[in-house]
Amino acid sequence: MNRRQFLGCASTSILYCKPLVAEEPVAFRLGLTPVFLDNDAIVLKHFQSALESILGAAVGFEQRRTYEEVTGLLLSGSVDAAWLCGYPFLQHADVLSILAVPLWNGRPLYQSYLIVGRDDAASALSDLEGATHAFSDPDSNSGYLVTASELARIGRSPETFFRRGIFTYGHRNVVRAVADGLVRSGSVDGYVWEALTTREPQLTKGTRVIWKSEWMGFPPFCARSDRLREATVERLGNALRGIGNSDRGRNALDLLTLDGMAPASPGLFDGIAKRMAEIEAL
Repeated sequence: MNRRQFLGCASTSILYCKPLVAEEPVAFRLGLTPVFLDNDAIVLKHFQSALESILGAAVGFEQRRTYEEVTGLLLSGSVDAAWLCGYPFLQHADVLSILAVPLWNGRPLYQSYLIVGRDDAASALSDLEGATHAFSDPDSNSGYLVTASELARIGRSPETFFRRGIFTYGHRNVVRAVADGLVRSGSVDGYVWEALTTREPQLTKGTRVIWKSEWMGFPPFCARSDRLREATVERLGNALRGIGNSDRGRNALDLLTLDGMAPASPGLFDGIAKRMAEIEAL
């Protein structure tokens, strides 16, 4: 039994929202997954509007339920670029390149959080053996890989450590599942948890962070390496990296709780690569 068979979809998860449709022919296509943005239509609309104002053309968002599906769109050429996670990027690093990496609190870094219910007595991952646990996506670094690799370090896997696991396909849904008592614990994107604490404190107050990972490369915008010199991909990359230079762009960044976007620095995703190697060695 593999991890995709072991971990079922949470009944409370939001599968997908209808893709935003431009009123004019779409010149640029960007792949997105609700794992990260969690189907926030207002945020998506402002993000789309900012990119369109910079590019002077319609931008279409292609949304799918999972990172696997969005990565497939990118690899097949159905989208020009996609907002992925460091984990699926590294899985296809031989054919993908990074266009831009978002900056959070001035850095292209974030952490994975392990959360439990507010009144839960657990203080470490070891306290959760035999519990029910929520992950966001099987190809999410913060929402799966980090916890799986922590278990690999003690010779265990999610299948043997937890009594039952679920995929919620959204970090907000992981928080909700823990807060509502549907599961005892969850693996969640620290950036998302912190943003929710600011904007939806009623949701996160039902949870408690008991562990934080090291700092790792923030989920990047990627394109196929063999398309980097195409005008469409070049313009889209420039638009992403320059999104903070316009009023609409800064507004979109504020809604995303981000400071801007920048090129990827060498070694930014080495920490994720190390964790990938740990679970592959198990």
